[in-house]
Amino acid sequence: MGSRAQWSFVLLCALLSVLIASLNGTATESFGHTHHLGNGTSPGRREGASGISCNMFRGSWVYDQSYPLYDSSTCPILDPEFDCQRYGRPDKSYLKYRWKPDACELPRFNGLDLLRRWKGKKIMFVGDSISINQWQSLVCMLHAAVPDAKTTYKKNDTLSTITFTDYGVSVMLYHSTYLVDIVEERIGRVLRLDSIQSGAAWLGVDVLVFNTWHWWTHKGKSQPWDYVRDGDQVLKDMDRLVAFNKGLTTWAKWVDANINPAATKVFFQGISPTHSKGPEWGDKNAKNCYGQTQPVNGSTYPGGPVPAQGVVTSVLGAMSKPVYLLDITLLSQLRRDAHPSAYSGDHPGMDCSHWCLAGLPDTWNQILYAKLL
Repeated sequence: MGSRAQWSFVLLCALLSVLIASLNGTATESFGHTHHLGNGTSPGRREGASGISCNMFRGSWVYDQSYPLYDSSTCPILDPEFDCQRYGRPDKSYLKYRWKPDACELPRFNGLDLLRRWKGKKIMFVGDSISINQWQSLVCMLHAAVPDAKTTYKKNDTLSTITFTDYGVSVMLYHSTYLVDIVEERIGRVLRLDSIQSGAAWLGVDVLVFNTWHWWTHKGKSQPWDYVRDGDQVLKDMDRLVAFNKGLTTWAKWVDANINPAATKVFFQGISPTHSKGPEWGDKNAKNCYGQTQPVNGSTYPGGPVPAQGVVTSVLGAMSKPVYLLDITLLSQLRRDAHPSAYSGDHPGMDCSHWCLAGLPDTWNQILYAKLL
């Protein structure tokens, strides 16, 4: 009997160990324990209805007649640059695609549910014009859910706020192309890789969604700075990927020092790709995104990852505070058809950087919604 009791005790301990490990594994999937996407797997996962752990960022685009989620002509705030139907885009199939993760279904966006869940809260997008794209998308999606709800709109040079007053929910945009500062010095405009003076405006917000990358590559007349300051060094220029790494590290230190995860959920929007070179998606005859009407088939992109993605995962991986990476690069790369191209109002040239609304950024917000449930 003694040996049986001993064996039962050992078996009980083993079962307890398995149970504890299982509980710990579940905990790492929760928002509060998600520090970064690192290898692009675990923090992007969602427990599906079937109990299958699902990476929301691996999948493919499927045609869905029930899309889009709203009519752009009824959205109260939409830049001409994103309003492709209004400015003559002849095709509509790009509006009809739904993102389908490989192992689960994304919950369909429910704007009324989001407004009720986040009653009295503030959601702020901080970044460049890609953040404007996502901010306006979310406003359009919420407005479509409650078209008769009262709203107020306030705007200044850097901060725009739309408040759904019946719910006390404010959806805000803070315009910051680099997240770090550009300051006027005696020598001219200086990009300071170690300074975030505007961060005070980001405090006291319940959900923060940050983004930066596109402007780090700008040169010539479109470059809004004359020099870059790296610590004690003032340089005429430097490797842009290195500069991005330094600037993003400054932002990460700011989040670690200033954000209370119990009060504020922080997201970083992954690198939004461009489609200015057809060979990147396997079409040698395509000069750019113009005339593209279908997504790239399948779940892989011939051009491979964007180098800046490695910087993002490295910086986020070293942070002490939880930040959730909206790893939208691959699913966006597959949407060569979703850009304004020539149908962007008075925006000059061919726009293969921003996205039509309704369109792809609605999916980014659908994933954001899934993570806020």
